[in-house]
Amino acid sequence: MKKLLTILAAAFFSASVSANGGFVKVQNGHFIRDGKPYYYVGTNFWYGAILGSTGQGGNRKRLVRELDNMKKLGINNLRILVGSDGVQGIKTKVEPTLQKSPGEYNDTILAGLDYLMKELGKRKMVAVLYLNNSWEWSGGYGYYLEHAGAGKAPRPNEDGYPAYMNFVAQYANNEKAHKLFYDYVKFIIGRTNRYTGKKYTEDSAIMSWQIGNEPRAFSEEALPGFEKWLSEASALIRHLDNNHLISIGSEGAWGCEGSYDVYERICSDKNVDYCNVHLWPYNWGWANKDSLDEDLAKSCAKTEDYLDKHLAICRRIDKPLVMEEFGYPRDGFCFSPNSSTKSRDGYYKFVFSLISENAKAKGNFAGCNFWGWGGDAKPQHEQWQVGDDYTGDPAQEQQGLNSVFITDKSTLQLVKKYNLK
Repeated sequence: MKKLLTILAAAFFSASVSANGGFVKVQNGHFIRDGKPYYYVGTNFWYGAILGSTGQGGNRKRLVRELDNMKKLGINNLRILVGSDGVQGIKTKVEPTLQKSPGEYNDTILAGLDYLMKELGKRKMVAVLYLNNSWEWSGGYGYYLEHAGAGKAPRPNEDGYPAYMNFVAQYANNEKAHKLFYDYVKFIIGRTNRYTGKKYTEDSAIMSWQIGNEPRAFSEEALPGFEKWLSEASALIRHLDNNHLISIGSEGAWGCEGSYDVYERICSDKNVDYCNVHLWPYNWGWANKDSLDEDLAKSCAKTEDYLDKHLAICRRIDKPLVMEEFGYPRDGFCFSPNSSTKSRDGYYKFVFSLISENAKAKGNFAGCNFWGWGGDAKPQHEQWQVGDDYTGDPAQEQQGLNSVFITDKSTLQLVKKYNLK
């Protein structure tokens, strides 16, 4: 009997190790993968699931080519949008959409997501999959509020960002909108990949489920509701999936109405495994389009200060930090893939070096995802139009503004150099 129990225990342990193989975990405030410390220079590839589809916008040959090119550079961590929400044909919004209306899904995009995950798994790459968006370009907050009866969401390109932000500030306390989102979360996390037969909850090609892209309260008054919603969402994801990490997708204090205390509270949640910040020197007024090179040193200094404040929080709560979005415009504020990237390369080198230093010192700053991968896209218009290649820049932004193209040799050399350190 004792021998039988020993055999069963050994079999159970072996199965557990096998099941957890390849999963990114957090131990003592650091990422671990396959028993080794995991630090990385990754990228944003928001359109991966669309590219993996066979419908509108799908291009599996390009997807395979892009993944192979990234893998050669040592990139193994991709931050990806699960899907866009709402009706199509709206300027500045990503399409095709996945969730046309609550409970109505575009199966071609689901197939694209399945295909993408299969291809990532083959290459031992991992994805951070974000499920919501506070901004208009993929639906997100505005979509859920509309279907919760809050009225039509303003479009920033037509009505301005103040009008949009005032409207979506309702999201933090709109429980009906939250319920619609939770139904979506249950559907996505509960799926099984049609190509691999693997449940999403058991797929080690997923590093993290992320609540949203840059979730914000959009007003100080909405902060308590915002914190409550994030806590509920992370608890739901943990209930559905105990294998994967959970992250928020926050910009840091910038996304918490400037409050480092709020940021510390949302990151301290027991179901949140690691912390995020985003950094945009041009968008945040640290660099001007006419003096990008001259403003580089100031941008780097402000970046380091911002990171240091968040790293102090991460050390207190013993969790890793990822700078999962950042960018710097191309020289001369040009959008063409043929334009130079001297200033951007300088900013990237600064960020990458911080990751490298932390890896050597076993620090909490564990990774970054530059925004974003443009690969071999050839932009046709400054404003994205249906039929154009997808770039790293979503439909509301100038195509090429923050994209890293396969022709950006100096930038890619930096990526490769720091991924091999």
